[in-house]
Amino acid sequence: MERHQRRLLVMLFLLVGTIMSTVGATTVEAKEKFVVGMEAGYPPFNWTQADDRDGGVPIQGSKDFAGGYDVEIAKRVADGLDKELVIFKTEWDGLAPALTSGKVDAIVAGMSPTPERKKTIDFTNNYYDSHLVMLVKKNGAFDQAKSLADFKNAKITGQLNTFHYSVIDQIPEVEKQTAMDNFPAMRVALESGKIDGYVTERPEGVTAERLNPNFKMVEFKEVDGFKTAPEDTSIAIGLRKNEPEQLAKINSILEGISGSERTKIMDAAIAQQPDGDTNEPWIVRIVRENWKAFLRGAGVTLLISLVGTIVGTILGMAIGIFRAIPKPRKKGPRFFNQLLNIIFSIYVEIFRGTPMIVQAMVIYYGSAQAFGINVNPLVAALFIVSVNTGAYMTEIIRGGIFAVDKGQFEAAEAIGMTHAQTMWNVVVPQVFRNTLPAIGNEFVINIKDTSVLNVIAVSELFFTAKTVAGSNFRFFDTFFVVCVIYFVMTFTVTRVLRWVERKIDGKDSGSHVSYANQMQVKKIGKVGE
Repeated sequence: MERHQRRLLVMLFLLVGTIMSTVGATTVEAKEKFVVGMEAGYPPFNWTQADDRDGGVPIQGSKDFAGGYDVEIAKRVADGLDKELVIFKTEWDGLAPALTSGKVDAIVAGMSPTPERKKTIDFTNNYYDSHLVMLVKKNGAFDQAKSLADFKNAKITGQLNTFHYSVIDQIPEVEKQTAMDNFPAMRVALESGKIDGYVTERPEGVTAERLNPNFKMVEFKEVDGFKTAPEDTSIAIGLRKNEPEQLAKINSILEGISGSERTKIMDAAIAQQPDGDTNEPWIVRIVRENWKAFLRGAGVTLLISLVGTIVGTILGMAIGIFRAIPKPRKKGPRFFNQLLNIIFSIYVEIFRGTPMIVQAMVIYYGSAQAFGINVNPLVAALFIVSVNTGAYMTEIIRGGIFAVDKGQFEAAEAIGMTHAQTMWNVVVPQVFRNTLPAIGNEFVINIKDTSVLNVIAVSELFFTAKTVAGSNFRFFDTFFVVCVIYFVMTFTVTRVLRWVERKIDGKDSGSHVSYANQMQVKKIGKVGE
């Protein structure tokens, strides 16, 4: 028996040793990651696709893949650094904060090394040079334009925080419109007639014209077009400040990619875009090709909204009950009571008084930049929605508590119930029932407000819609599908909550005592006994 035990121990040690050595070998062999930030929605430079065709690279935290010219350049840089390429997808405005906060190692997103940007981040040598064009509606008032002067009185815009927007001032008597934060938004505005055109670069213009027959690209001769500096029309990789070794390595890699090879890569990227020709209705095609992406986006939206509403309601209930506690008479407890009330008041005012999109940027990127806290985007989203909801629910719950008749507090005290027993057995059931419509309203609001979380790289439903529209250039069709999905979610949630309200009230709340009041009477009776 002892011999068998010794053999068993030897085999166990050998097995553990083998596992440890395997893990150790895997750890040694595993490549360091090279995380690259991009919109994955600016074809032909970068876009999102459902599979890994044409060398698509997986997007971090998503089942989708990224493709395009920028991805191919990023691949070569990652190979040259002997690192594993990881794509971090976020909004344009989130790219610089993602880089400076350490969320990404580089920005490869068709970004020009303008003097303004160089104040914040460093840039490599150029990896592409282009020139500016104008995208207009085909058969519109400006599709025959030959020079900037032909755009007199035209409503023109450009992408926010880009030099595209600043050069609009070169057009005489132009009606300069408000800058837009991304290209899908500008394409929607153009197709709907809200604007007459927008400034872009030739590769994007070629792609837009090819994929949407309603668009036309207007090119200019050098003397008739925009006057730009070389750094304006060139594109480089953005890096963090004070990393000279990384900068030198990547510049060396880029020098190894010849001009002819770069042209070949761009031509391939343009050719790999999805074909705009279809024999079936576009809405049907969009649903057929992207239903999995829409389903995942809707799932993320519902998850964030549901968890955020539940946690926020619990948080609001706890703080609301605390703030309704009578002030203690003793100095020590009274001091701490006042201190916590001040803290909770500050919390409520800050999160009710600032937009959720700002809170998301500060909490997600600010925590990484200031404290080195690297949080998963989904976890950050759950936290942001929860604390935001908690701030609103705190005041709703507090109002519900004060709405309970004072006579019920007095009656509970008369039969010997403590304040905690009164709150738990008498007040909270009534408050919950009375605030249930407000809780449902917060749930519906959260379903819609999660759309702002794409700035921290959360692939919720709205971000998915912009990605799909950015790839197929069919904006009305795509957003119509998503509009229906949002309506189905909010309508379903509303119906379910109404059903819950009826179940709590009983079949006939007008002639019967409500369920909450029945439980209240039973519990008071038990305490009195």
